[in-house]
Amino acid sequence: MANSSERPGPLAGVKVLDMSRILAGPSSTQLLGDYGADVVKIERPGAGDDTRKWGPPYVKDADGNDTFESAYYLSANRNKRSVAVDIATAEGAALIKALAAKADVLVENYKLGGLKKYGLDYEAIKAVNPKIIYCSITGFGQTGPNAHLPGYDLMAQGYGGIMSLTGAPDGPPMKVGVGIADVMCGMYAATAVLAALRHRDVTGEGQYIDVALVDSQIAWLINEGTNYLQSGEVPERRGNGHPNIVPYQVFAAKDGHVIVAVGNDSQFGRLCEILGVPEMAENVDFATNIKRIENRELLLPKLEALFATRGKQEMLAAMKANNVPCGEVNDLSEVFASPQVAAREMVVEMDHPHSPVKLIGNPVKFSATPVTYRHAPPLCGADTDEVLKDWLGEG
Repeated sequence: MANSSERPGPLAGVKVLDMSRILAGPSSTQLLGDYGADVVKIERPGAGDDTRKWGPPYVKDADGNDTFESAYYLSANRNKRSVAVDIATAEGAALIKALAAKADVLVENYKLGGLKKYGLDYEAIKAVNPKIIYCSITGFGQTGPNAHLPGYDLMAQGYGGIMSLTGAPDGPPMKVGVGIADVMCGMYAATAVLAALRHRDVTGEGQYIDVALVDSQIAWLINEGTNYLQSGEVPERRGNGHPNIVPYQVFAAKDGHVIVAVGNDSQFGRLCEILGVPEMAENVDFATNIKRIENRELLLPKLEALFATRGKQEMLAAMKANNVPCGEVNDLSEVFASPQVAAREMVVEMDHPHSPVKLIGNPVKFSATPVTYRHAPPLCGADTDEVLKDWLGEG
């Protein structure tokens, strides 16, 4: 089972009131929980986070039956305790304010102005806790002509441009296979909260954080986005290819696929030697990366034909032996069976009220304050009494 190290995490003592649901907010607060924060998840009584029902697959009970507690929900809600509160009632809103008065951080992802009608917006919470760090996650942010629109990962991937870059050159725009706009927004939110905590440590001042799915997605266009800003040229989809390096993509061997990531001209020369065409590296059309980019449509079919005659393991072994960057294309069964994954403890098993569950581990390895796995993703409202006693002294 997962560890519960006696050493406190780097955020031990930090109280986080999590009023988010779905993925962006919960992934952010799960990260804070992994780092030791006490995260309290606020949920609708009897319903909870929408993702609890986003299956199959679901957690099984002791008899092997589905519990309708989905794997999707498990993915972003460990190291939290759940409190069931109906914020639409005066009593529920008052309870949230009481909890917020004790919190260091509040994270929410209601639509624009969604919490104001309950008296739970930043100004109202700041009035009871001036030092709180209040982080709002929305689709388009708190300002701009689209601020009122709802936010969904697929919409953010489309609006923010990543779908125009993803997929085969002759195929349709393609989203990334997981909700990466949500996840990256959650990551930006978590780092913003950490920065705000540092600022508060120095000044005693809390603050409001406005994070948007679309802004975050645009931010991680990275080189392709900056390429466009510098050149004014709209990039095209290249499948697994790279805009600035050739060859840097997946090739089909005769019995599988291999990744080739040639980063310089000497590596290209060694690849040509392995493929039995050393003269290709001397060809003026291919000798430098600049020329390979210019002539990619001429070069790539030649490389594809050569790879198609070789075995996958043969090519991987030869490239690794000759320091040509390369790798496998694993499916998830191969990923999670990998000895590297085991060595890095990227799968953790935790006790759950229904049955043990396997989760993806946190990738950060602290030397002094290791990540701990203290709470399995909670059942809706399971910790209400405990949290009210811990935070408010009730009961």
